Amino acid sequence: MPRRGDFLGRIRNNSFSGPFPLGLTWLAALLLGLAMLATVPSLAQAKYASIVVDFRTGQVLHQVNADTRNYPASLTKMMTLYMTFEALQTGKLSLKQKLIVSRRAAGMPASKLGLRRGSTITVEQAILALVTKSANDVAVVLAEALGGTESEFAVLMTQRAQSIGMTRTTFRNASGLPNRRQLSTARDMATLSRRLILDYPKQYRYFSTQSFTYGNRKHRNHNKLLRTYRGADGIKTGYIRASGFNLAASAVRDNRRLVAVVFGGKTSGSRNRHMAKLLDKGFKRVAVAQPLLPPPPRKPAVTKVAYGVENKGQSKTITISAAPPKPTVAPPKPTAMAKSGRWGVQVGAYYRESPARDAAMQAAERLPDLLGQAVVMTPTITGDRGKIYRARLMGIQEGDARKACSRLKSAKIDCLVVQLPKNLKLAAQTKPSG
Repeated sequence: MPRRGDFLGRIRNNSFSGPFPLGLTWLAALLLGLAMLATVPSLAQAKYASIVVDFRTGQVLHQVNADTRNYPASLTKMMTLYMTFEALQTGKLSLKQKLIVSRRAAGMPASKLGLRRGSTITVEQAILALVTKSANDVAVVLAEALGGTESEFAVLMTQRAQSIGMTRTTFRNASGLPNRRQLSTARDMATLSRRLILDYPKQYRYFSTQSFTYGNRKHRNHNKLLRTYRGADGIKTGYIRASGFNLAASAVRDNRRLVAVVFGGKTSGSRNRHMAKLLDKGFKRVAVAQPLLPPPPRKPAVTKVAYGVENKGQSKTITISAAPPKPTVAPPKPTAMAKSGRWGVQVGAYYRESPARDAAMQAAERLPDLLGQAVVMTPTITGDRGKIYRARLMGIQEGDARKACSRLKSAKIDCLVVQLPKNLKLAAQTKPSG
């Protein structure tokens, strides 16, 4: 009787001399294949997946296959950028720092900038190249700068992803180029989208860049939703054949931000149209949600808000009449704002009102105990390039303003304690009409 070792050796060498060598060889191959499958991680599941999340509350407004693992494609670059922003915050990188292009980086397939081996690119140029062009060669440049090698950086990416709640995500490269073990979910990518906005609000503005010029060539942002959907300000597209057309998006309307992710679109156009429909439905759902300010009474009301243009010493009053929706929760108890606090915080200055208001809302969401009931204001001044909107949260007590500013600075968010000028009145009272 042949020994077991001899039997296995003959299978490997295909050296059977008995009457059924072919059948036994195929049987051995089948068993070997099954054993190999048992050691391979689960591959992509349902290709289509989607999720819509209320940014402020984290409430899921829509989800389909949100936890199935799919190929993220170039949505992977969101994590590469998250790690880059983190390195900027810790001082490991600086925006003007020049990074050297390796042979491996230069050899990456399209989409790419076409960097040459030995050339350099600044960190800020690299960020813009990833956001707009989704350049694979640039992704490798950043990966090697932060991790030594791209594979080592991918390990760091996975570890960081797990630490921020992306529990079903595994990265194998920095670009999203095909790798069957590089998997994520719509929910995890929505988590990453929210963390990019929350953790790095200043850097998040890069995602709304419409175009980027490198050398003599201008690259338009692949995310056409920025130009076609009102309120959209980010964040990233992705495509490989195995994944279909992916998109992570964020938009703001009426002081509400939504984050949404779609995997597996058939074309970029149909994916964008589908995303727009999901966002539209999401905004309709949050329209009746409780705002930051206390809800008005059930009867139609007249709300008067006084504000001023500080540099001209003027004051104006806006009167808004509305029949408010029925409140779904009990009104909150009076807070410091109701005590006519004349202090607040400023968290930035912008050339457009929308990002200024967004920055103020994000600060309020970070510190709901101190700023949750503050009034969002965007007073203007005139600078060299025109009107400047200052992102402010007003109507709190001085002590709370100073505490809030201290905590925001600890989170690397610029903050300034400000006082309402004497000629300005802050009124957030609602009185029944008639």
